Amino acid sequence: MLNDSPRNQAYRAAIDKTVTKPCHVLDIGAGTGLLSMMAARAMNSSCASSVDDTVGMVSACESYLPMIKLLRKVLHVNGMDKKIRIVPKRSDEVKVGDCIAGRADILVSEILDSELLGEGLIPTLQHAHDELLVQNPLTVPHRAITYGQLVECEFLWKMHDLHNCEVKVSDGTHLAPVGLETIVGVKQRQYAMHCNSISNDIRLLSEPFKNFEFDFGKRPDSHGVTELRVNATSDGRVHALISWWVLQLDREGTIFYTTAPKWINSPFKDKKLQIFRPMCVVFPSFKHHDYKANPGSKDCQLTFSPERIAIYGDRNWRSSILTTVKDAYLLDNSYCICFNKLTSNLDVPGIQEKGFRYLQAVADANCFSLDRVKVIGKKRCLTMDDTNQKKVDILVGEPFYHGNEGMLPWQNLRKERTMLDPVLSKDVLIMPCKGILKACAMSLPDLWRSRCTLKKIEGFEHSVVNTSLGACGDMSASKEGPCLPYFIWQCGEIKELSEVFTVLEFDFLKPISSCFGRKRVEFSKTGICHGFVLWIDWVLDRENSVVLSTGPDHRYGKQGVKLLSKRILVRNLESCSDTNAHGERRSWVEFEASFDPSSGELSTSHSFQ
Repeated sequence: MLNDSPRNQAYRAAIDKTVTKPCHVLDIGAGTGLLSMMAARAMNSSCASSVDDTVGMVSACESYLPMIKLLRKVLHVNGMDKKIRIVPKRSDEVKVGDCIAGRADILVSEILDSELLGEGLIPTLQHAHDELLVQNPLTVPHRAITYGQLVECEFLWKMHDLHNCEVKVSDGTHLAPVGLETIVGVKQRQYAMHCNSISNDIRLLSEPFKNFEFDFGKRPDSHGVTELRVNATSDGRVHALISWWVLQLDREGTIFYTTAPKWINSPFKDKKLQIFRPMCVVFPSFKHHDYKANPGSKDCQLTFSPERIAIYGDRNWRSSILTTVKDAYLLDNSYCICFNKLTSNLDVPGIQEKGFRYLQAVADANCFSLDRVKVIGKKRCLTMDDTNQKKVDILVGEPFYHGNEGMLPWQNLRKERTMLDPVLSKDVLIMPCKGILKACAMSLPDLWRSRCTLKKIEGFEHSVVNTSLGACGDMSASKEGPCLPYFIWQCGEIKELSEVFTVLEFDFLKPISSCFGRKRVEFSKTGICHGFVLWIDWVLDRENSVVLSTGPDHRYGKQGVKLLSKRILVRNLESCSDTNAHGERRSWVEFEASFDPSSGELSTSHSFQ
């Protein structure tokens, strides 16, 4: 967000217009102190040209301790530590006469998320107006308007409606069967997403319409309801509502900032903003059904991320899993153990019992018995006592679900496989049997720009926060940034510069051990290389015939991204001469990776030639 220049410029212009005389400015959620410093500078500028020698003040309210430490550093580097008072508390814990000397005349804040209100904006403003601000204060931003638009989009539909997706798949297995349609639900009903990336999949069914308007200068109500009659502009089925907001930062209405999608024509919208601030997708509410019996009560209702809902309803994923499992069960007298999202060793209290109740309800609905199913509690390792003194013939695992929840793909390679070794038969069948680490050199200008090192922002030095905030791009050549999880398809402009190549393989038929891979790769296209994208293809069977990929072409799993400290111009050998006057040509790269099973960490290195 700090790399979002249009946002920073808009706030600076609005603060310069609003802070025109000595006064008390309150910054709620100060972060690195950017808005506080803008206000202090504007106040000093107005004092220099004013005969009024009244001293103003800026109170910067920030509660997160690591950010408070960064805030102190930034203020000191910019010589602002004497002009801005840090209030190390939540704003609703601040009291006049204790934390601050008096009520503030102006409020500046940036506590907005993609939904606008998700960071507690309403209660924060209520308390500020009741306890911290003068009557009729000035505010930056001045007001906000939320808009919506009805859309038809099969991709979005798959992310929240497992029951009807299963109806279309028709493979005989029902995770959300009739009568239990809502037994599997979505964690978020509002979901942050860069909708520009799926604009080709979206069919607009209405014109944009205004939902709510918030005046920051007035105390907001706790609850608000807007009833609208929305006219359909096309026939279709409403799968979701796309929502965005527009900020009017100044009172006069000349400075704006918005998260509107690119198909909305607006004179104050910069299309480059979308990589920094996603808009919001609201999934329609389902009709809630009464569950048939006690096993199907809400005590067994499970919630997953939208990506996980989509995977469970995906025809290819279901076919791959079901085919491989059925083939495995053709073995005679097989004893199978499963580790998956529903019943495995999870750290969430109560989820294992809830998962088993879910299995009972769904088993009844699918007309099969759980008499031969045993749920084993969370343990460090299993013994033969846990398996009824039987060796395990089939081990079914789902190591890739965490990829949707903020983890890197290889961090799913946990120690269960090694710890289970004592109870596995000699010829155990393990699914998946192999994980292949893939990589590709890519041009990622929007992502690289968003993670670039911070220097001066609107005249204020910010380089002291780079390490703490995880800056990756435009660092000194001796430094390397971390590998970070991203949905690549959500990262703006992307371009593959090399063929997809295999880095190393994980053999799950053996206990997981250290492994190393090296690959020399030529570039297939000319362009600016910003980093490498890494993912795992999961091979389910020994014949290597059933593979589930989590690569960039698949939207439901995150990839690991290793951004370069410096951008590199690379060239396809076939499209360039042997000589280059500027010495810029890089025709190939040697990429190395090593995996440490004790930590689950993957180390990478690269050398351009």
